[in-house]
Parts: sequence; structure tokens; C-alpha cells
Amino acid sequence: MPSEDVPTEAPDFLAAFNTASRRDAEEMLRPCADIPRWCNEVAAARPFATPGELLSFAELAAPDFTEAEIDAALAHHPRIGDSPKGSGAEARLSRREQESVSGLEEIQDRLQAGNRAYEDRFGRVFLIRAAGRSAEDILAVLEERLQHNDTEELPVVAAQLRDIAILRLEGLLNA
Repeated sequence: MPSEDVPTEAPDFLAAFNTASRRDAEEMLRPCADIPRWCNEVAAARPFATPGELLSFAELAAPDFTEAEIDAALAHHPRIGDSPKGSGAEARLSRREQESVSGLEEIQDRLQAGNRAYEDRFGRVFLIRAAGRSAEDILAVLEERLQHNDTEELPVVAAQLRDIAILRLEGLLNA
């Protein structure tokens, strides 16, 4: 749990991140991707001279997320189309990302059914970078990914998790 004085969104996130204790810096990254190895590697590489340098490093840190890391990180992710619960930084970021996932009731019903089918097939929530995508686009990707086998799907989930982490980190840097 982050310290009360750990900024999760700050006017100058980069300066706060660069000067935070190692533990607090890792906590600042946790809402982006709750993967301790990724948080540790990014925090250990400080200081970063520019936001771009931080983002570039974060994109490559902790390559090849393991299945265990992915499953642990997804434990907090809401289903696509569901409103994230809580008031923490991760829930706020997720709500913002899913703003575009609204649409006709039929699409919402199909998304919910697809979510259940995905969870039954793969044992985890369906993860996709929702920001900038319509509910229809997300449904099409969900239906396509339901055709994957476990070996095909795991790297796709890892890539989506990394995309979301970088998108969230950009948001914190630009807050």
C-alpha cells in the first residue's frame, strides 16, 4: 500500500518520481501495471532526464511478462464495459480508459457474454487497451481473440498490459 505522501498524479510527476525513495517510486508505477518486476526495473533506472526517456525505458523494461505476473496484474482489472470499483489511481485511470466503451444495449450484452466466454476459456479477464476504441471495435477484437489458443493469446495479453501501462504512465506524466 502506498504511503500517504506518495504522489500518484502530480504536476511534475517526473521530478517527484526521480526524487522519491525506491519503494515510493515503485508504488507510483503500480497503478500503471501492478507487476513488481516492471516497477522495480523502472524505478531502479532513475533518474530520467525527460518524460520520453522514462517512457522509452518503461516500454522495454521487464520483457516477457510471465503468465503468473500477468494473472496477478489482471486480478485488479475490471471487465471491459464494467465500471471499475474503488477510488484509487488504478480505478480512476481505468474509468478514463473505458469511457469509449459505451454503446447500444445489444453491444453491451454481447460484450458481457464475450467477457464470460473469454474468462471460461482462458481463466482471466479479457484485457485490451480500451482508450480510443469503440465498443464495436472492442467486441470485434474480443471475438477474434476467442479463436486463439493459450499459446497465441498469452503474448497478446502481455502486449496489451504493456500498452496500458505506457498509456497510464503517459497520463501521469502529462497530468
